[in-house]
Amino acid sequence: MTPIDLLKLMLPDFLVDHFEVVSSTNTEEVLHLYFEEKIKPPQGFNAFELVSKGFLDEITPLRGKFVYLHIKRRRWTNKATEEIIKRDWALVAKGTRMTREFASFLKEINR
Repeated sequence: MTPIDLLKLMLPDFLVDHFEVVSSTNTEEVLHLYFEEKIKPPQGFNAFELVSKGFLDEITPLRGKFVYLHIKRRRWTNKATEEIIKRDWALVAKGTRMTREFASFLKEINR
């Protein structure tokens, strides 16, 4: 099993399905994983001619004690209307620096 295969077992499905691990840095205390959204337009926009226009600002939701996920989401431009298109991800739970899934997990174990 490769390190990427192992990560796929531990990460939320949306990350595995829509993002690629592009790099990582590891020290004794901190692991940083860097993700970029795959170059696949959002569902519902197949009828439009979209052009990838780079990435939105990187976010770093906390996943565990010392692991940071650096996530770069794509943005698209509709050539006909010049409208900016992006997926509506809810990656970080409101008021936290962690994913919704992890925040829900913590709430559940504290009950």
